[in-house]
This record gives sequence, C-alpha cells and structure tokens, in this order.
Amino acid sequence: MNERELKEAVRQVAEFILESKRIVVFTGAGISTESGIPDFRSPGGFWERYTPIYYDEFLSSHEARKSYWQMHCETSKHWAQSQPNAGHLAIAELERLDKLDCVITQNVDGLHQGAGNTPEKVIELHGTNRFAECIRCRRRYPMESARARAEAGEEVPTCDACGGPLKGAAVFFGEPMPQRETSEAMRRSTVSDLFIVVGSSLVVYPAADMPMRAKQAGAKLALINLGDTTMDAMADVLLRAPAGRALSSILDIVRDRL
Repeated sequence: MNERELKEAVRQVAEFILESKRIVVFTGAGISTESGIPDFRSPGGFWERYTPIYYDEFLSSHEARKSYWQMHCETSKHWAQSQPNAGHLAIAELERLDKLDCVITQNVDGLHQGAGNTPEKVIELHGTNRFAECIRCRRRYPMESARARAEAGEEVPTCDACGGPLKGAAVFFGEPMPQRETSEAMRRSTVSDLFIVVGSSLVVYPAADMPMRAKQAGAKLALINLGDTTMDAMADVLLRAPAGRALSSILDIVRDRL
C-alpha cells in the first residue's frame, strides 16, 4: 500500500471502531513477531527449524516427551524474554476505552494479558505456553517452574499430585481444540458488529471460520496483515502494514474522537 492508501485504511478502521459496540479482535502470529517471537509457518519459521511432536506421540512415548522438553528449553527464550508490543498495547487500550468485547487469539504467548487485557476478555484457541499441565489429572503449574526442573536435568517433569508427565498447555498437533474456548469464540464472532483480524493469514481451521461467521452475521470485517489472507475478497477494509504501526495509528484517531 502507498502512504495515501495506508492513511485511508487507518481512518476507515478507526471509523468502524467508533461506530461499533461489540468489537472482536482476532490475532495470529503476525502480531507477536514484533515482540521477537518467530512465526511458525512462514519461511524460516519455527516448523522449518524444529520437528513438531504430535499429541499421540507425546502420550505414548517417553522419548517423544524427552525430545519435547529438550526443544522447549532450547526455544523458551523467545517466550520468556518477549514483551507486549505496540499492537498488544493498542488492543488493551480498546478494552480500557470500553470498545472491546473480546480478543480471540491463535497465539500461546500470553502477551495480550501482559499488555493489560483482562484474562476474561482473552480467548486462547490454542492454549498457552505460560503453563505446563499434567496429561493425567490436568493440574497446572507455572511454565517457569516446570522448565527450571527440565533445565536442571529432569528429562520429563512430572506432576506433584499424581506423577503424570507434564506438557506445555499449548495445543499440540493432533490434540483436540479446547471445546469451551472454541465454542465461546464462535459465539462471540457471530454477535460482533466489527471483527478485526490482526496478523493472521486465516489458513488454520476452525479458527479461520470465525471472521466468515462474523461477516455473514452482518459484522464489518477489517484485515490488518502484511500478506494476503483467505478472506481478502470479503473484507470491508484491508490494511497492509505491521500490526504495531497500524493499530497505534488507529488508536490515535479513536482516542482523539472519544
């Protein structure tokens, strides 16, 4: 987009926000790359450098569980050292301005909560890396404590309550999506009047269904992403810019008009 087109798209999204009462923001990996967290699927992304461990492998194989924790310890710096960026902060400001119904996120980094969104406003479709959980009793532990045990030499940290193996509370490949979160995200999408996608190419289902459902139910659809998405043809406005820059510019207008 040239500068004139960019400014017009920013203005249009700001106008939509000012006119709306039930805003849903849907975020993907693109919002967190500005915080130093690498994308998973893009060239050079996470899955080009590491082999994913599937859920059934983790359940059935000690070696798979051991490999997971080795990989997690090697890559945890991306999550442990990351901080919310301007995009996360802008979305948190939407909540403070009483313009946000909820955030639906595909990310597992917890940066929306870190930016100031209340946990009740954040629907984590793919779980979270902020916690480890037991695969038997589902008890949760802060990820920092589980990772410290692995780094100290415990091949597979186990649950203090039942002895079951711990895994990250993020959804693994082949693991069912969390039913409650998915159902609530679908419901919130269909009752929204503005659905803003930030940093997602919308290729992963069922998450990619949500903007479609919102649009079909009558919501305006705004797409903020550097690349193409599967919903470009249905969008009311396309904004090709980094998430932090785009959202900060949008909030500057919204703040001045409220």
